[in-house]
Amino acid sequence: MTPLVFIATVLYLVATGLLVGSVARQGRPAHGWLLPAGGAVAAHAMYHVLVATRTAGGPDMHFFAALSLVGLGMAALTTLVGGRGRMAALGVVVFPLATLLLLAYHGHGHEPSAALGWRLEVHAWLALLAYATLAIAALLAMMLWLQERALRRRDFHRWLRALPPLTELETLLFRTIAVGFALLSLTLLTGLLFVEDFFAQRLMQKTVLSVLSWLAFGALLVGRWRYGWRGTKAVHWTLAAMGLLLLAFFGSKFVLELIRGVQPA
Repeated sequence: MTPLVFIATVLYLVATGLLVGSVARQGRPAHGWLLPAGGAVAAHAMYHVLVATRTAGGPDMHFFAALSLVGLGMAALTTLVGGRGRMAALGVVVFPLATLLLLAYHGHGHEPSAALGWRLEVHAWLALLAYATLAIAALLAMMLWLQERALRRRDFHRWLRALPPLTELETLLFRTIAVGFALLSLTLLTGLLFVEDFFAQRLMQKTVLSVLSWLAFGALLVGRWRYGWRGTKAVHWTLAAMGLLLLAFFGSKFVLELIRGVQPA
């Protein structure tokens, strides 16, 4: 294990432990987790930069690398947003997940990447940002569902105090979806402009599923604006749309790279 991976792993776990401990004691996260979380994100990012400088073809965008980058994006967003409010509770899930994805990438090893050119690199980075943002939205949706369920059953557990009020959590969910939807729109637009041959690059299934996910997120935002959708309906639409997005990118990469042994251009 390289020093950067070791440092990131330790700091992610320290941040998680501090979050869990502060919630258990106070019912809401203190701010002591921010420093180790920020350090973990920095070490995680530096590891990918180091790999990019030592691997032919530029940044590694293979299956495990992409997973690790999405985990990095989720951890960075959690640190930025959590430092300004009570969304730090996300870190209890996000930081261990980022750790596992980083360790999986490091353990799998690094492979030379095809040179993408700046246009396709822009497209790829937009896609990873969109996936990270919408994955955070999916976690928020699950937290919203758990909070509503606990309140209906009058199970006033300590962890409820670590979350924002229900209306604030719901507002944050839709703001996150709106940002992710904009990023996903840019991803599809740059794909349309920069990818030359969908069939030759085996991208048709990925594109169809991505468009379906985009339509589902768009329908949810319209439903929220026009009909006031909220609660369980919002949760179901968010998770369904995120499921399509996971199948679009990571499902297709898993089949192509790990099962069929094809390295997409």
